[in-house]
Amino acid sequence: MRNAFIAGSLVAIASGMLGYFVVVREGEFAAHALGHIGFPGATGAVLLGLSPTLGLAVFCVGGALVIGALGKRASERATATGTVLAFATGLGILFASLATESSTTVTNVLFGNLLAVSTGQIKVFALFTVALAAALAVIARPLMFASVNPEVAEAKGVAVQALGVVFLVLMGLVVTMAVQVVGTLLLFALVVTPPATALKLSARPSRVVALGTAIGLASVVLGLVTATMFNLPPSFFIVSYSFATWLIVLGATREKHRANH
Repeated sequence: MRNAFIAGSLVAIASGMLGYFVVVREGEFAAHALGHIGFPGATGAVLLGLSPTLGLAVFCVGGALVIGALGKRASERATATGTVLAFATGLGILFASLATESSTTVTNVLFGNLLAVSTGQIKVFALFTVALAAALAVIARPLMFASVNPEVAEAKGVAVQALGVVFLVLMGLVVTMAVQVVGTLLLFALVVTPPATALKLSARPSRVVALGTAIGLASVVLGLVTATMFNLPPSFFIVSYSFATWLIVLGATREKHRANH
């Protein structure tokens, strides 16, 4: 359980840091797709007798690079994402049918298995979270400029496409972490919902990141505690707390808007 709390917290922090940019850049579909693109990586790794986490990471990052290379504009990226997603899903089904030991891996990738996270995985999560923070400290300002007004940013000399590829790679690694907590089917609960909720409370980037991280952390901790009490999978409760927070904030902001008008 200790490993689950640490791993879940690290994933919530990493998702909180990058999630703001995912929402601002309208990269929700890419985040969702990368989780599914990692599916054949995990099942293929089992087929080769390798770590599913390694396979998941390779395919998530590789998929991010392919999407970034194929799509320069938002519309092109969406098309490239959908095309790569379709191929990866088919490949995953093929690998899953060939690997006799893939049933557990398939379940873990689709729904997550936070309680099975090892100490070695926690070390990798911690290393990446620090690396992500360092990377964002360097690229956050130009990335924000490129996200809000890419044409002007490019005219000012900002390497918009290169930043987009770096962002997708970072997203691929965050997705790799998040999949092991909530799975590909429930990925939005950590990567998208907390920052989307925070954006309804503030427009200031630093505050949105802090609030999004706090919401993600609270969802993970409360989800694990509730799952322990009822002896049920934590993924469901993590998603439920994240969704409930979004719903409450949405209702409160709409009520405030009505009162002001």
